[in-house]
Amino acid sequence: MTYTSGSLIQAADYNGFAGNINAFWGTTVSGSQGWGQANVAFVNAEFGVVTATSWATLVNNLATASNQTGQAITSRTAPVTGNIVSILANVATDITNLTTSSANAVASGTQYTAWTGTASKTSATGSGSTPWTITFTNTVTWASADAARYFWNAGGLVKWETSKTADTTAADTEWNDLANTLVGDIYISNGAGTQTIASVPYTGTTKIGGTGTPTTLLTTVGWYDLTTSDTLIYQQYADTSPYSGQYIAINAKTAGAGTQLVLTTTWVDPGGSTTGSSDDISGGTATTGITFGTAPATVVTYFPPSSTYLSAAWGTPTVAATVA
Repeated sequence: MTYTSGSLIQAADYNGFAGNINAFWGTTVSGSQGWGQANVAFVNAEFGVVTATSWATLVNNLATASNQTGQAITSRTAPVTGNIVSILANVATDITNLTTSSANAVASGTQYTAWTGTASKTSATGSGSTPWTITFTNTVTWASADAARYFWNAGGLVKWETSKTADTTAADTEWNDLANTLVGDIYISNGAGTQTIASVPYTGTTKIGGTGTPTTLLTTVGWYDLTTSDTLIYQQYADTSPYSGQYIAINAKTAGAGTQLVLTTTWVDPGGSTTGSSDDISGGTATTGITFGTAPATVVTYFPPSSTYLSAAWGTPTVAATVA
């Protein structure tokens, strides 16, 4: 590039900067980048005129990206029409650093809890020592594949959690411990390396809280690593005999041509309880939003990217829940 102090500003130089910014800022299709914001416009290469207005757009977008990601950049003032446009130092370096940190976000948006459907098993499950499985399916749906991409790229998170407090049968106590104490909360991020969102690091599938040690926790697998086939991303066993064979597990996949995240959660009891124990568990009251009832429940919500600095190009995804 010819962008050096004392030289005329070339359209090709400016357009190179604009293109590199658009890769993380705009609507350019580039996998794990792109926030869905209005692209920085290129200038006409034939006439080669780079106006102060064009430079101001670029400078202001860099400042906004710095605020969004928390990545420090060179302090600079946007050029004003009628003034001489001087060299803007470290533009290329700042763009590189912002590109690297573009998956980070200084804040999250407000948690979305308005899921629809059924997220709790209110009737009792099991009989005697017979094996059983409860299957919860939670589907997050975006309006388009691009909307999903902008959600994950700008710092969106999907949260998974479980609950059960009904305590009538011999097996209830250990299931309550598994669902409420051992499991913790699972967050799914974009999977494109470590993201720092609202000062918390996330890597693919991240467990926060919970005292249990999972047998499976795929910290390197997030949205961009999933396929249309189920991937076991998390599994946690109970820790007390004779119930140490029971577990809660999450399988994840994409659907709808990249517009859906489908989480299939199984609560599994292998059966075969010993004398003095049982494998059947209680139902209870239903869960609404994130207000848990007493019945076995698996709830999926999400934290959208913050719209403090960005327009919400990701829209409002929906969440639907079923149980069988």
